[in-house]
Amino acid sequence: MLMERYSAVKAFDEMVTREGGVRPQYASLGSRLQTMGVTELVRRKVRAEKALFSSGITLTLYGEGGAQDRILPFDIIPRIIRGAEWQSLEGGLIQRTLALNAFLADIYGKQQIIKDKIIAREVIESSPGYLPQCDGAKPARGIYTNISGTDLVRGEDGAYMVLEDNLRCPSGVSYVLENREVMKQIFPELFANLRIRPVSQYPFRLRQALAYLSERSNPTIALLTPGIHNSAYFEHSYLAQQMGIALVENSDLVVENDKVYMKTIRGLKQVDVIYRRTDDTFLDPLAFRKDSLLGVPNIFKAYRKGNVAIANAPGTGVADDKVVYAFVPDMIRYYLSEEPIINNVPTYLCFRDSDRKYVLENLDKMVVKAANGAGGYGMLIGPHATQNERDEFQEKILTDPRGYIAQPMIALSTAPTIVDAPVVGESNLGVEPRHIDLRPYIVFGKDCYVVPSGLTRVALKKGSLVVNSSQGGGTKDTWVLED
Repeated sequence: MLMERYSAVKAFDEMVTREGGVRPQYASLGSRLQTMGVTELVRRKVRAEKALFSSGITLTLYGEGGAQDRILPFDIIPRIIRGAEWQSLEGGLIQRTLALNAFLADIYGKQQIIKDKIIAREVIESSPGYLPQCDGAKPARGIYTNISGTDLVRGEDGAYMVLEDNLRCPSGVSYVLENREVMKQIFPELFANLRIRPVSQYPFRLRQALAYLSERSNPTIALLTPGIHNSAYFEHSYLAQQMGIALVENSDLVVENDKVYMKTIRGLKQVDVIYRRTDDTFLDPLAFRKDSLLGVPNIFKAYRKGNVAIANAPGTGVADDKVVYAFVPDMIRYYLSEEPIINNVPTYLCFRDSDRKYVLENLDKMVVKAANGAGGYGMLIGPHATQNERDEFQEKILTDPRGYIAQPMIALSTAPTIVDAPVVGESNLGVEPRHIDLRPYIVFGKDCYVVPSGLTRVALKKGSLVVNSSQGGGTKDTWVLED
């Protein structure tokens, strides 16, 4: 039986209760897994992998052997969320998006939150993501965070918490869309029996939000990519194709008379809206990094004059800073006069003397992160680290307290995952719990739209809490049910 190795762990399990029962939203799936043979499950897994490979949905990873393109590991057992549960998450995500947008407008405007001593000036100005060049620049419609991805985790009590915010160039939504198409092919019987909310509206909703940034009735929209060597290039080309907009690199654009033009076979065509997938500081070598070979000279000047809308707005990187993240609950109270619907993971800021003292005394119990790290790099998982590794991080914290935060180790929730299934006929295949997180996507245009799904990332290694694809993680489809 496929499920005979499925045993509860200390963490909250998405499918199985602590008493051993199956949660209602998983009843149909659990029953199907119980009756499905090993050979059949492997057949469906192989079919899914072939479908993903043929669609070209690859991830570029860089290592000692150079760049490697491969499919992102995909587990065909979905994560399932009840409709009522999703409704609460949706409200919390919209609340957070509005507060962060208000914060960015304030930081690059009157800076009232600093004047009212909710957050210290040095916290903002010491962030690498804070760009003084953006002071006074007003994005189209006043929206900084047109597309965001908020990472959520679930602790032992089953409560969702925000792990981090991704506002510059959040990636991964193409996997949400493609994973769903594959799942429809390999589990048609479950889609027939369950009312699963669709995700296919995302490209339309995104294009609609981008068009909203322009005063023109039929604006010209382009997606700016760093190029084919970027790890998310597949997503860039995929989204451009799905939205029916141009995919451009910096060499395809030129600025004349403070307006942005795209080179076409018929000559120059003015661009009204740019969905940028290039980091802020690489956008314009004349405004930011002079060594950038990815930017467009004077594009920032055109943006400041209001002649082109850029999504997400330059300067949003300050809100990705993990130190700034710790203040988001305060932002919600300050700007919205509301209590946070979804709480942060408890966070210690190492630049505070008391927090730093506590962290250094408890390194063996803490997860320490670089304030501006990404991809699972620059992290210490204290309980799993050697004494030498903890000593190394102690030195890093003492040298650069502003550069690090710490959090208690969260036993991420687990979900059923296929393990040990390389080829058809192997008898060691089974289903075991593996740790997961969730990245929902929020589109902010005329209104806020939360995709009724998200990128569920799964740590494929037994016991691992690191879900990042660069660290050996994979993905699952996320089903939100209609209650």
